[in-house]
Amino acid sequence: MKTVLINCSPKKRFSASAYFLFLQRLFISGEKVNGTLRTPADHARILEQLRDTQAVVFCLPLYVDGIPSHVLRFMEEMERFCRENDLRFSVYCIANNGFIEGRQNEPLMQVFEHFCSRACLDWGGGVGIGGGVMLNVTRILFVVDIVLLLLNTVLSAVNTGSFFPKEAWISFGENAALLLYFNLGVLFYLGRMGGCIRNRTYSGKKYTRILIPSFVFIVFADIFFVIASLFEGGLFRGWLARKAAEEQ
Repeated sequence: MKTVLINCSPKKRFSASAYFLFLQRLFISGEKVNGTLRTPADHARILEQLRDTQAVVFCLPLYVDGIPSHVLRFMEEMERFCRENDLRFSVYCIANNGFIEGRQNEPLMQVFEHFCSRACLDWGGGVGIGGGVMLNVTRILFVVDIVLLLLNTVLSAVNTGSFFPKEAWISFGENAALLLYFNLGVLFYLGRMGGCIRNRTYSGKKYTRILIPSFVFIVFADIFFVIASLFEGGLFRGWLARKAAEEQ
């Protein structure tokens, strides 16, 4: 079975969509083909992969309660392509947003459902994820924890001859368990949808979120976006790169 997984985030690196698509791959068997959709130059390459696929998974962010415009343009072309070539496969969707509630993705899911009806494709359902940006940050924190653990292990080996610094490993285990807990809802529903993708069955529309209380999420989200605004939105997107001045 061949599954095409399309990362629709306009970001080139470290996007939440790339993270969730990576997790979804863990629950899918058979041939898996990655696709990146950012510009019209990507259309032809992705469309050719659809000729012999059994399932397509779109992973994208929610923009103004809907689908990003560059994805809509691709869907229009994809509809014509599938009709002209008499293609029939299942379409699944992973949508994420910066709000706490995953159900905010419901309008986006409805667009995909109607798209499948127009293109004569099988709508397989999807997973709507709330707090996608914060969940994406958890993977960065996990990598940082691994680096700190390795550093502490090396220092412990040099200073004491022990390759098992107890306190460092306990701290790593606690942080890893906490980050895993935050992602439990996402892992559960992506795993469930992975089984439906393997069997080409309908998974329904399921909604989940980062597993922290809303009042805690709001505090951290406010802090994050205040800091991001100080860099004119470039934090984690341009990695503090100075933006070129637009020509007048």
